[in-house]
Amino acid sequence: MQHDFNEKIDRRGTFCTQWDYVQDRFGEKDLLPFSISDTDFKSPPEILQAIQQRLQHGIFGYTRWNHSPFKDAITQWYKKRFVCPIQEDWITYSPSVIYSVSKLIEIMTEEEDQVVIQTPAYDAFFKTIQDNKRIISCNELIYHEGAYSIDFSDLEEKLAHPKAKVLLLCSPHNPTGRVWTRDELNKIVALCNRYDVYIISDEIHMDIIHEGNTHTPIVQSAIDPNTLCICSSASKTFNTPGLGGSYCLIPDTDIREAFLISLKNKDGLSSASVFGMEAVITAYTQCEYWVDELVEYVYGNLRIIQLFLKEHLPMLSFHIPESTYLAWIDVSQLPYSSNQIQDALVHQGKVAIMPGVTFGESGSCFIRLNVGCPEAKLQEGLDRLKSAIDYLENQER
Repeated sequence: MQHDFNEKIDRRGTFCTQWDYVQDRFGEKDLLPFSISDTDFKSPPEILQAIQQRLQHGIFGYTRWNHSPFKDAITQWYKKRFVCPIQEDWITYSPSVIYSVSKLIEIMTEEEDQVVIQTPAYDAFFKTIQDNKRIISCNELIYHEGAYSIDFSDLEEKLAHPKAKVLLLCSPHNPTGRVWTRDELNKIVALCNRYDVYIISDEIHMDIIHEGNTHTPIVQSAIDPNTLCICSSASKTFNTPGLGGSYCLIPDTDIREAFLISLKNKDGLSSASVFGMEAVITAYTQCEYWVDELVEYVYGNLRIIQLFLKEHLPMLSFHIPESTYLAWIDVSQLPYSSNQIQDALVHQGKVAIMPGVTFGESGSCFIRLNVGCPEAKLQEGLDRLKSAIDYLENQER
């Protein structure tokens, strides 16, 4: 392994959301955080070198993204990683994936229209739908014996509603880690086409796929590519969200034009982050080896959690996810409420782990632990998790 993922880097004092501002979400500072989904890994050296080279130039003026180096990097990445041909004309720059999702909801729907999501769901989905004055329509995933599946009967019912205009798909799925199969995606696309529902597919976790699973970009299941789009970014994979920038694949010419006009004219955001753009180009053209090593290391961390819980906290149920660096841990067998567990984690264990209810009521019996960190930090976090649960058990005696 070329990259040292065990390297411990102090992120405090860097205005880091996960470390410096942990109190904002958990009410207490100086916690060991496993919360927001970035990682504690240094970005690949090729990206650092590209940014340093650009930094030395010393001029950081308005920057164009609509050129071959940016677009070719993306098309070649999809071809190499997913055997998925995409057209350069589909590609648009965007400041972030959630900006793209919000803007496309605004374009494709009107106020009081319904946006279907599959719950539990990434918490930002709830916020962007509600603050756009659209209605959330929940297609709750089926949870059985540690595995999630789609309730297609309920999904069809939700999509058939006359006010349902968009399906906001998370593929791979956050927080459960499901990688939707080609058959599942084909069914989703067929239903959306039947009921004239546009698909916005958030595929930001597409690169971190664990053994035995394959990510299928939604365009590969398209009956008509103009009925869907992909919002994604290199930032989640290569730990560069602070550099800014993402991209969309929007096949439909009119929708793409509406997105770009709004981006530039309404919101004034057409100039790309020069460092974000350099990072994407470098990541997708030089750092494929790094992704493979990252996935291997993350899988090892997930395996550590599985073994630790089996030995020390058998009441907690955990199945290694098919994707992501997010451990979705079932705490339903503990005789404590979500609030009791969080109180013990924060005030006794001094550890910040996301409560599952953040992702909707169907996640209330879970916690979500980010394993994108050195093994030593993960082990300390698991020890703190155990001390919090031990405290609750001792309180009952």
